[in-house]
Amino acid sequence: MSHPDGIAPHGGRLINRITTSEQRQEFLSKADFLPRIQLSERSVSDLEMIAIGGFSPLTGFMEEADYSRVVLEMHLQNDLPWSIPITLPVSQEEADTLKEGSLVRLDNPQGRFIGVLELTQKYHYDKLREAVNVYRTNDEKHPGVAVVYKQGPVYLAGPVWLLERDPHALFPLYQIDPIDSRILFKQKEWKTIVGFQTRNPIHRAHEYIQKCALETVDGLFLHPLVGVTKGDDIPADVRMRCYEIMLEHYFPKDRVILAINPAAMRYAGPREAIFHALVRKNYGCTHFIVGRDHAGVGDYYGTYDAQHIFDEFAADELGIVPMKFEHAFYCKRTQSMATVKTSPSSREERVHLSGTKVREMLRNGELPPPEFSRPEVARELIRAMQVSCTLGPDGRNGDGI
Repeated sequence: MSHPDGIAPHGGRLINRITTSEQRQEFLSKADFLPRIQLSERSVSDLEMIAIGGFSPLTGFMEEADYSRVVLEMHLQNDLPWSIPITLPVSQEEADTLKEGSLVRLDNPQGRFIGVLELTQKYHYDKLREAVNVYRTNDEKHPGVAVVYKQGPVYLAGPVWLLERDPHALFPLYQIDPIDSRILFKQKEWKTIVGFQTRNPIHRAHEYIQKCALETVDGLFLHPLVGVTKGDDIPADVRMRCYEIMLEHYFPKDRVILAINPAAMRYAGPREAIFHALVRKNYGCTHFIVGRDHAGVGDYYGTYDAQHIFDEFAADELGIVPMKFEHAFYCKRTQSMATVKTSPSSREERVHLSGTKVREMLRNGELPPPEFSRPEVARELIRAMQVSCTLGPDGRNGDGI
């Protein structure tokens, strides 16, 4: 489907659920009389992503028909592919105070009025069914499953409105919403754009697959996720400084755009890879990088399960091209970055450090070898480690390499 600003958004239309000034004033005038729900940080991210069109074609939190079909079949009721349920959980007590057909005030965790839900439905759901289908496990140690098990037993559904789009508290210069990224791509005359999802600092293997992809397209949309992540993931401000360093020294400035993705992380592995691709399609990307253990955590998913799941959809069904990469490493024999597809080396000739080993080196103030990490990035990570030893025990990167 054609679109004036490049590739069509998922469903054909970029959603905008940010109030006009008149709508905002109307909602504010009712603020003290509306029943209210306090959102979690994840639900705040979901509200924002719906409102700015990042989750197009969704206009709100899913009704039961869409929810059930997404959980079981990875499609919406209208047959569009969609792999992650976008829902608003509440306690039974909260649900009992709300009437379908009414407006509900949505507050952030600090109690600020940020949005409105037009409540069309409230329904119970099966937590075990959601966990097993979406996350492929019922293990409560899985961070995504743990969220499902801890949240309320009722989902609220219906269209939403975001009162206003505030500048991001930490990264206002990198807050580029789908409508803005599409304009930027058009201004740069980029016809093909590859998106890269990450929740970790960039290192040589990331750099290698990004540049391999960049050889075949017009531009790279480096799109780190800065919404809610696990407590032991590296803080977003540290990651962003690493990206800035890499773009300053090692990438062509006119072919890369760095922007934040305000979505929350689900750690749903293969299903989240599909979800991440569709979100980048809404931002205007034509291609999407999928590498090793994309959106994975622990040992819940096979190394390339996130690539295989794309084969479950018809060739043109997703509307964005996955670019699948093998695990990258530094090859001592060829003295270059490579994968098993391009390197003749034995395992002993490959430089690949586990996440555990790298964290140990950083804590000790040691620079990992330059074949693994650019020294400027390593020094930034060492500085951050000295402030707070918050890097987690999970040795897998889980975002595409």
